[in-house]
Amino acid sequence: MRTIHTPALLLATLMSLPAAAQTMRCKNDLANAGDTKAAVLQKCGEPVHKDSFCKPVDKTAQAQEGKRGTVVQVTPCEQVEEWTYNPGRGQFMTTLRFESGRFTSLTYGDRVQ
Repeated sequence: MRTIHTPALLLATLMSLPAAAQTMRCKNDLANAGDTKAAVLQKCGEPVHKDSFCKPVDKTAQAQEGKRGTVVQVTPCEQVEEWTYNPGRGQFMTTLRFESGRFTSLTYGDRVQ
């Protein structure tokens, strides 16, 4: 007689599934996390809206002693771009985030009327 342990079977099944990837369907192609801005532009075309802002960087300022005083190098922020696409009636507005020139994540907005 064979015994199946449901929780263990469920866990094994879930562990074998790939992690959910950040992907957006564009026409007959897919824009995937890690794609460059140029690749996304080629696959998806121009977005309906582009925005950019400076994201604070967690680096600490480094002071260096020199002959002429102290020089402080500070990197205050990293440029981030967000491109918003309108996938069509009944779909959700989709915003792609680019950091260091690469597609890093997406978020969904309101449903298109």
